[in-house]
Amino acid sequence: MKLLSKSFMAIATALLTVSAGGAYAADYPDQQVNYVIPFGPGGESDITARHQQPYFKKLFGQNLVISYKPGGGGAVGWSQLNKMKGDGYNIMGINLPHIIIKPRQKNVGFTTEDIVGVYIFHYTPDAIVVKNDSPFKTLQDLVDFAKKNPGQLTLSGSGKGTANHLAQVNFDKQAGIKTTYVAFKGTGAAVQALLGDQVKAEWGYTSVGAKHAEKVRMLAVAMDKRHPKFPDVPTFKELGFDLVSGAYRGIAVPKSTPEDIRKKLSDAIGKINADPEFQKRMINDGMALLDVDYAGMKAFIDEKTKSYVEAAKAGGVLK
Repeated sequence: MKLLSKSFMAIATALLTVSAGGAYAADYPDQQVNYVIPFGPGGESDITARHQQPYFKKLFGQNLVISYKPGGGGAVGWSQLNKMKGDGYNIMGINLPHIIIKPRQKNVGFTTEDIVGVYIFHYTPDAIVVKNDSPFKTLQDLVDFAKKNPGQLTLSGSGKGTANHLAQVNFDKQAGIKTTYVAFKGTGAAVQALLGDQVKAEWGYTSVGAKHAEKVRMLAVAMDKRHPKFPDVPTFKELGFDLVSGAYRGIAVPKSTPEDIRKKLSDAIGKINADPEFQKRMINDGMALLDVDYAGMKAFIDEKTKSYVEAAKAGGVLK
């Protein structure tokens, strides 16, 4: 009887847990959601989260409360993600290629497989940026100079093993040129290097073209189609280069977060992305909207991992 009683209690407890979880998911979200950005304030991850805040409130009646856990280019935050409570009310921003490249360089306290992404909502496309008075009027001008002067074309960029750096590696290979990539700590510093004539061009993002429109112009953007804000700027594809890349941003949850909550959160972010006002704000900042939901995350990460790792090895970032 005691054994039967214990078994019955175990089954009853399990059923109650499942039932409670289902009801919990049905009401999600019914309180504020804590949104951790694994970088300092003011960067594009932060700016994007700030854009999302009012639309989350508008659609779901709850607040997104943003906090920061900077360090190690995101590694400090991501290494602590799975220590957070997995109830759907603790989420964290993720960036590609960071979550793919960093754990392959050294032990940073997490692996790519440790990160449970539920949505990739946009990317900031890579772009070659020059000053308005640059002699390079077209991408072909830049390529011609690089071919005649191997290694003398200097381009600033945000860090090593980043979207900018890997784009430079891929482009040099396709164009048959050798350029010199100068890594700076962040996009802001890379832009200042360009404006201060420390380099001849920049591997930046479309957001640089949006923010510094009076001072710079873009020669090409790494997108499938032209950016709506920059209809006169061609894509690399149009010019014969297979390059679609940038800094991809999304949201992850602790591994302990139930499947139904993961899906609910994925749907919620998708609804924000579909809001016309939100889209307008993002596009105006030079972002490119993207919709990779929870169901599509694994395939997306696997595809990006292959191309990123190949470029990182070619660029000397990985062995």
